[in-house]
Amino acid sequence: MGLLIPKAPKPLPRARSAGSTGEKKVKGRKRHIVVDVMGNLLSIVVHAANIHDTKSGIDPAKKAFEKYPSIEKFCGDEGYRKSFEENVLSELGLGVDISEKIVPGWAIIPKRWVVERTFAWANNSRRLSKDYEISTISEEAFFMISHLHTLLRRLGRL
Repeated sequence: MGLLIPKAPKPLPRARSAGSTGEKKVKGRKRHIVVDVMGNLLSIVVHAANIHDTKSGIDPAKKAFEKYPSIEKFCGDEGYRKSFEENVLSELGLGVDISEKIVPGWAIIPKRWVVERTFAWANNSRRLSKDYEISTISEEAFFMISHLHTLLRRLGRL
């Protein structure tokens, strides 16, 4: 099962491909990641923030499915409804579970916390806490390096 959620890091003015999100008015980029149920990174795509999640979410899903064809289903939040679900069904032949809308107050949403935890692990890396990278390719590479560093550090504790 692949889990998807986008995040927008705090921007710096030198980024090449930067846009503004429609809902939160955040300038910069979005990171879409696909993780497994344990929080291991399967794929990442970074793009300008002005591209909507329903259109851009198919890219990390395709990358993850090409590498890991055993994925049976994807899960995502409310931002991935409708056209994303249709694209995944038509292009990959898989279903998508959309988590319920977040209600006021604090509540744990099943499966979403796994992706949020992976983003939190990445934000421990100083290079990923803000959008320092000029190109999106280098940001994707540093995200993977940071995740690999986290996994190796945990293996060293065993």
